[in-house]
Order: sequence, then C-alpha cells, then structure tokens
Amino acid sequence: MSTPPFLKLPSCVRTVRVAGLAALCGEPAGAVRGTAVLVPGFTGSKEDFIALLEPLAEAGFRTVAVDQRGQYESDGPDDPAAYAVAALGADVRAVTAGLGAAGPVHLLGHSFGGQVAREAVLADPDDLPWESLTLMSTGPGAIDPVEAARTALLLEALDSMDLESIWQVMRQMEGERVPPLDPEVADFLHRRWLANHPLALKAMAAHLVSAPDRVDELAAVGLPKLVLSGERDYAWPVPEQSLMAERLGAVRRTVAGAGHSPNAERPAETAAALAAFWSA
Repeated sequence: MSTPPFLKLPSCVRTVRVAGLAALCGEPAGAVRGTAVLVPGFTGSKEDFIALLEPLAEAGFRTVAVDQRGQYESDGPDDPAAYAVAALGADVRAVTAGLGAAGPVHLLGHSFGGQVAREAVLADPDDLPWESLTLMSTGPGAIDPVEAARTALLLEALDSMDLESIWQVMRQMEGERVPPLDPEVADFLHRRWLANHPLALKAMAAHLVSAPDRVDELAAVGLPKLVLSGERDYAWPVPEQSLMAERLGAVRRTVAGAGHSPNAERPAETAAALAAFWSA
C-alpha cells in the first residue's frame, strides 16, 4: 500500500472528474510541454502521486492522476466483470480521450496500475493516444510468490469479513510503524481502504496472483517505454523488473533509496527521471 507523504494539495493542483473517475490535475504555470496520465496500483489512489504533481508542473508537465473504477472516490458497480483488467484499461483510454490535451500525452502505471496501462496499450496497439509508456514498480506477470500468498489470504478474507475487520487485522499484522505515521495520513489510509469497492479489491487481487506475462506482446508495440523502480521491491523483485526492461527494449531507471513506491518515497528524484524521459 503506497503511503502519500502529505495530503494538502499544492497550489497548482485541483480536484476534477475525468470520464467519470475522480482525479487530481496538476497544471504548470507556464508553457505545457506535455500531459501525463497516472494510474495507481492495488489498494492505492490518485493521492499516491500527490508529491509528484508539483515538481512535474514545475518541469512543464500537466498531470492527471486518477482513482481507478471502484477505488476510493471513483464509484463502481456491483458487477465483478466491471473490474476486469480489460475494463480498467478501457477506462484509461476514456480518461485520455476526455482530456482533450494538446501536445504529447504520456501514460504511467504504478504496480497493478502498470498492468492496467499495459492492457490499455495492447487493447488497440494500432491506435495509441500516448507518446510513451512508463511502468513503475511493476512486473511481467504475477507478483512474487511470498506476496502472492499474502494476497491470497486477503482474497479469502474478502469473502467472509467486512473491510473494517480486515483493516484491523492488517494493522495488527503490520505492527508499530517506526517512525509513526502522521495522524492525518493514517486517518486517510483508513478512510481510503473503507471506500474501496470490495469487488474491485477482489478482482485486482485475483489478477495479481495469476497475471499472464504479456511482455513479448508489449515489446512489439512501437512506443517508447521506461521501466522505473526503487532499489528494492516486495511485489516484483528488482532484477525481474530489469529483465522485463531488457525484453521490452525499454529505458531503465532505478531511484536510489526507494522501495515499491518511489513516487511517494523519493518524489523529487522520481519526478526528475520522468521529466527527463518525457522530454526525450
């Protein structure tokens, strides 16, 4: 679960809705060099990118970070099929079309969101509205077996427990944080978890433990690609992500000092790497 370092919106950021999804939009003060659509991961939200929005705006990039369908402030139906990765990928295309952006548009997916972004690209590789694809802290297929076992336990719990009960168990398993979370951020994480649609959580978790490897398909798409990660990652081992980058013929960047969420853990360095790639 990504933990945003703060929640107060920078002056360049406003809340919007795009294609029916809740979003945060960061606007540069000057000329716009491009627009980026940012897709969060499992149990995440648009706030996972909050610390990136201002430095990217200062670099001239407009950003639109969304809550996926059934996540936090984006509603979702009581239909399991609505949360299939193909449906979520279609949402990403709808968001991009709804921006009406002038200039290049870049697509970024974090963790599970990276596989949603991949699905959006592969849905119609001959009709791509994006100038580049960034896969952040994501892998070629299913998550690491240790993390998959934990996720399978969550899937079982979702069949028999409510979200509040599951939250309390997760907190007990996590133990005391050192240093402790800011109370405002801790309250947000709790509220965000409870706001998720249980069917969305189940569909995303089920995908993560059984996701197919579609790297070869993606490599055949003529779209500049960046694979970016921290120095360590519990979901997909960093060497596995590096091998994926080789298979894709992608640019590879590692953010020093970061783990699974460089966007939240090292936002300045991550924004710099993204701006450099998008500028190229």
